[in-house]
Amino acid sequence: MPTEPTRRILILGGDGQVAWELRRSLATLGEVIAVGRRTTPHALDLEQPESITPLIEALRPTWIVNAAAHTAVDKAETEVEAATRINATGPGLLAQAAGRVGALLVHYSTDYVFDGSGTQPYCEDDTPNPQGVYGRTKLDGERAIDSAGCDYLILRTAWVYGARGQNFLRTLRRLAREREELRVVADQRGAPTWSRHIAEATTQILAQLGDDRAAWHTKTGIYHLTSAGEATWHAFAEAIVEHQRRHEPVKVAKITAIGTADYPTPAKRPAYSVLDNGKLAATFGVRLPDWREALRQVQEDIDANIA
Repeated sequence: MPTEPTRRILILGGDGQVAWELRRSLATLGEVIAVGRRTTPHALDLEQPESITPLIEALRPTWIVNAAAHTAVDKAETEVEAATRINATGPGLLAQAAGRVGALLVHYSTDYVFDGSGTQPYCEDDTPNPQGVYGRTKLDGERAIDSAGCDYLILRTAWVYGARGQNFLRTLRRLAREREELRVVADQRGAPTWSRHIAEATTQILAQLGDDRAAWHTKTGIYHLTSAGEATWHAFAEAIVEHQRRHEPVKVAKITAIGTADYPTPAKRPAYSVLDNGKLAATFGVRLPDWREALRQVQEDIDANIA
């Protein structure tokens, strides 16, 4: 008897921290093809939009998972054109190509689409009001995907970290070995979210949807996907060092809480960007663990690799 064709899953983002985790978790659901700027035999650079359509039409994937983005928040203030191409123009063209080949598009967005003036977790239908180029271009990308008419899931996440790549956890652990005092902002509040949990949640969602295009259409929309709980950057830093100190020598003796005004940056950050994950739980039954539990897990992984 003939065998059914293997589901083809295209991941954008190369070896980025979320894309790397996606390559592992999604491999159980089909043939994974991960592409980045310099991958072979296939490459895709969202800064070069003309490369998008030919690749999608050649591969004709069932699912496209876009973990590529211009995430350098401060650099985006001066790299406006690059941020626009990668975060807005590229995702819009990706959505158009997905529609032409009948693929489901999964795209990651950000808590920075909100201005941070709220005091309660933001829901998906709260009005966005980004304060910087990064947030504006990510919001433009969301809108471009929606207007393209394909089936899509936009997963807004926040404060992403992991054992790989450039992120707050890895930077903090390095600085804790090098400096006696760390000064960390204590008046911005969000939900630190492990890249592995983002990938695993995405895999759970796609496993539920499968190849059911009617389900894709009814579930199309924006969902918030972050760890449970909330923290300031200062509290996050304290939790990182508390664990690290038990497992390796560190130089840091003091973690000083400072205000945003004491650490000026080119881009304005939202003071409060906690996201409400209720819609995701109600639709797919997916809830991420508390950020403290996730942090413990990832640091144990790091410790095991060091050992």
